[in-house]
Amino acid sequence: MKKFNTIRKVLDGLKEASSSAPTVQVGPQENHLIPESIQSEHFQLCKTVRHGFPYQPSAMAFDPVQKILAIGTQTGALRIFGRPGVECYCQHESGAAVIQLQFLINEGALVSALADDTVHLWNLRQKRPAVLHSLKFNRERITFCHLPFQSKWLYIGTERGNVHIVNVESFTLSGYVIMWNKAIELSSKAHPGPVVHISDNPMDEGKLIIGFESGIVVLWDLKSKKGDYRYTYDEAIHSVAWHHEGKQFICSHSDGTLTIWNMRGQGKPIQTITPHGKQPKDGKKPEPCKPILKVEYKTTRIGEPFIILSGGLSFDTVGRLPCLTVMHGKSTAVLEMDYPIVDFLTLCETPYPNDFQEPYAVVVLLEKDLVVIDLAQNGYPIFENPYPLTIHESPVTCCEYFADCPVDLIPALYSAGSRQKRQGYSKREWPISGGNWGQGTQSYPEIIITGHADGTVKFWDASAIMLQVLYKLKTAKVFDRNRSKEEKGSTEVSDEDPFAIQILAWCPESRMLCVAGVSANLLIYRFSKLEVTTEVVQLLEVRMQCEMNDSDSPDGGGEQTSGHPTPRASPQTSGPPSHPSTSSNNSDSGNVPCLKVRNAPLKQSPGYQVDLVVQLVWVSGEPPQQITSLALNSSYGLVVFGNSNGLAVVDYIQKTVVLNLGTVELYGCNDPYQRQPRSPRKTRQPSGGLCDINEGSATSEDRCKSPTSVLTSNSNLQQFYNGGGGRGARMSRKLSLPTELKPDLVLLSVYPPRGANPLDRDNSFSRSRSSSVTSIDKEAKEAISSFHFSETYARKGDSVLTPCLYVGTSLGTVLCLAITMPPAGEQRQLQPVVISPAGMLVRLKGSVMRMSFLDSTGSLAPPAYESWYEPNVTTDGEERVRKRRPVSVSPSTSQDLSENQYSVVCSEKQAKVVSLPSQTCIYKHSITETSFILRADVVQMSQGACVACFCANGHIMTLSLPGLRPLMDVNYLPLTDMRIARTFCFTNLGQAMYMCSPTEIQRITYSQEVCENLQEMLGELFTPVETPEAPNRGFFKGLFGGGAQSLDREELFGEVAAGKASRSLAQHIPGPGGIEGMKGAASGVVGELARARIALDERGQKLGELEDRTAAMMSSADNFSKHAHEMMLKCKDKKWYQF
Repeated sequence: MKKFNTIRKVLDGLKEASSSAPTVQVGPQENHLIPESIQSEHFQLCKTVRHGFPYQPSAMAFDPVQKILAIGTQTGALRIFGRPGVECYCQHESGAAVIQLQFLINEGALVSALADDTVHLWNLRQKRPAVLHSLKFNRERITFCHLPFQSKWLYIGTERGNVHIVNVESFTLSGYVIMWNKAIELSSKAHPGPVVHISDNPMDEGKLIIGFESGIVVLWDLKSKKGDYRYTYDEAIHSVAWHHEGKQFICSHSDGTLTIWNMRGQGKPIQTITPHGKQPKDGKKPEPCKPILKVEYKTTRIGEPFIILSGGLSFDTVGRLPCLTVMHGKSTAVLEMDYPIVDFLTLCETPYPNDFQEPYAVVVLLEKDLVVIDLAQNGYPIFENPYPLTIHESPVTCCEYFADCPVDLIPALYSAGSRQKRQGYSKREWPISGGNWGQGTQSYPEIIITGHADGTVKFWDASAIMLQVLYKLKTAKVFDRNRSKEEKGSTEVSDEDPFAIQILAWCPESRMLCVAGVSANLLIYRFSKLEVTTEVVQLLEVRMQCEMNDSDSPDGGGEQTSGHPTPRASPQTSGPPSHPSTSSNNSDSGNVPCLKVRNAPLKQSPGYQVDLVVQLVWVSGEPPQQITSLALNSSYGLVVFGNSNGLAVVDYIQKTVVLNLGTVELYGCNDPYQRQPRSPRKTRQPSGGLCDINEGSATSEDRCKSPTSVLTSNSNLQQFYNGGGGRGARMSRKLSLPTELKPDLVLLSVYPPRGANPLDRDNSFSRSRSSSVTSIDKEAKEAISSFHFSETYARKGDSVLTPCLYVGTSLGTVLCLAITMPPAGEQRQLQPVVISPAGMLVRLKGSVMRMSFLDSTGSLAPPAYESWYEPNVTTDGEERVRKRRPVSVSPSTSQDLSENQYSVVCSEKQAKVVSLPSQTCIYKHSITETSFILRADVVQMSQGACVACFCANGHIMTLSLPGLRPLMDVNYLPLTDMRIARTFCFTNLGQAMYMCSPTEIQRITYSQEVCENLQEMLGELFTPVETPEAPNRGFFKGLFGGGAQSLDREELFGEVAAGKASRSLAQHIPGPGGIEGMKGAASGVVGELARARIALDERGQKLGELEDRTAAMMSSADNFSKHAHEMMLKCKDKKWYQF
């Protein structure tokens, strides 16, 4: 991404000038404004790296000398892979699909052909490849390209059947054209179709084979400009491959056959093979099969050649997986693939087409995977793929990014993950081994966590600009997968991904992990280095119910959740009740959770081990609402979660519910909202209410697109999910999506504490229309949107710091709950934790997204935490004394009611800084008026703390703390995809990430320091390597004229012989190659190294010759002067007439 200069920043900043000046409200004792060291010059936005499998791949190429692989996609992206850790992403500006890639072997350049009929030359000799030249064809469509090894002339076949020739140094067309009618002459009455193949004879560069789609193949003589031989077959051709001796070639056809032809034999193929066809006994033709899309023919010095092909399966193999077939002598191996094959390449020891190929591996590009098969080992095992291409193994549903983690964390996760490795891979080294690693100095540990639709959680090492999977946790193991027939009620509720992860909360210091799933379940994990077998999984069931209106509800308020500390929640040692409660009206409406926890003992390997399962249960025929916000604190041993009904606090040390409150009960008697029943027929929406989604433009197919927000209302929501039909209480996981966000759209952004957003299929539950709830829509339906644990001043005027839980709601209110902790040690296990409401802190516009605290110096005050300890140590009755991180309290000033802390609160619309304990709002900044914020984080930079925001209009902004001065505002990307909204996250030290496609993570930085060091950190794609020596012709071949025939293509295709090409045919576009690129291209890309080496040898010889010549010239000059002197003496006395 281009660097943003200051002018751009200023212009972007002016866009919202009306709201960009923070309004400062100075508190009574605000005479000591904190100096802010962080400035706008510390910020710059740029893309760093892209990880994951290239989305929708379409083409592939390999450089056998540099050993680098290039993959092109349907969106015009290029991904280039070298050794593990060396990869690069670049993008064609047009965004057209890449149809073919060709390396200029060992030249550090790549040619790409696109579906918009452009050809581009990429310079790979710089860390960020750039286009040097482009050529746009105007009248013809490109179908195939071929660039011979060590040639600068590129053959381009077109849909009309013609072949054009391009000089890759100057990217100009030659006047030499092979027209289709000249090529086929009278061999066919009809047009032969598009060119599907071009290649030169390995032994004679002057002979070119051209394959036409209809089944005609022409051997063209470049010098005499005519077709030597024509080969006709009555089935369409998909690909052609030469034997290295240039006497035979093989074609693959649309009826599943392979035909082998002698170059000089015109009539029929010498052999026809149907690899997967059943051979009839009566000698008839075998049954036709599916087309063989590609074939490669590779020879070995010892043993039979390899024929490798994709496709060609018989039609009766319905439902069979796509296959790659390897035929070697009499053996045929059929290798099944998990996804359809896009392309494959055979990797060979030599780049020369006229030598024995010696294939050693096959790279198979699938629609969603990259597989490399080892041909040198029996059974053709695959190589273990070292690239991070498995991000999408199951669709990503949420992700989190943590920079500057504890240093022992990555080794601990790696150690646990190394036991999960699969066996049976090839023993040999990964064959794609080109390029060099960058020399970056960025050393802090970074971890990315991804949650997936199948319930897995993956931990990735993202330090520097690498990505490597460390550890994989399968949360679904805790639950029974097959449900009994008696529980049809809860079976109907579940969709295809009942275990999908919705939100993650993680404490890197204590390694505690809390995971919320879409089935209204919560799993709390501890990290252990020891294996344990858990006899019984600890289970808590919690009843959280929506607010019923007492007057209209037939149930009355009897079942309504009240402020009791643990209503209907008690630790259960066995699984949930196996039968629904008989007191309820419907058989499926009792206290049944959505998933059943397994009863059998659970073997837990080293790594993350489940400590407690919390499940929300059905209440009065209503399924539980989804968990939309989550936080954990290891110092207090508490987890808090919330949904549209309220919140619950769980003590995971004592395995009890400490608090279970409805949203209204948080306010007590100070509820600022008039919550009157109103008819759902009114069109006016409550502020922060239901999202106005146009169902006409919606799609539920792409499982990875979703809104950031959980839409929670009653009747309107039910109509939205069920299409207006009342089909009983049902958990809806399919989600209709807006294809475009309306600017005036009001979203109820329900944000979890670390910002992991709800799942792609929204998973809010629709309600039965017969229920009384649908007839009453609350004026202000309020959901819990965020949490923050902190040691702070709970009430106005407090002088002592106490543990607190701050709660943010979807209507912009921040409330404080004071926590009274029992003493550490044995008492922590026995005495209850007491939580009491401490009032409202502040109100903002829009849903509260992020809360944080600063100390009196303006530095970030992180929540208290407990350091990690081994939970499974067998201590003989000894109680471990757990270390809690001390919290700084300045005793001298705390008594004077000096401003000791600042609370930072950010909502969808604005940010406020509140001074504590006086609870005065000292700074307020309106971040956006016309849009809304999708993600906000309070992050630590090396210069100080700031607020980072990603807005729905595509702007990325940072604000200083505590002064809320705008520091950066860049229009980065418009929100075209809900996936970006759901997965965007900022972290410390200027790092951020999002899922840019279902398979790829894009990392960006907003730090000037990282941008400056990025060039050093990036790997080198091109490394100087000697081109292998050409194969020997041998004495007899040289004597009798055998061996490879070379051709002076310059003489044939140059302007002198071929003339100029038609100007209207194609237009040349110089690329934005940059200075570095132009250096690489200055001497012509082709053969630079080889030429340099030859030039050095020649220079040595010439220097020796020059010495001899100089001596000869000096003696000759001597002789000349003597002769001249003699001549002068002879003629001195003669008169003019005597001459």
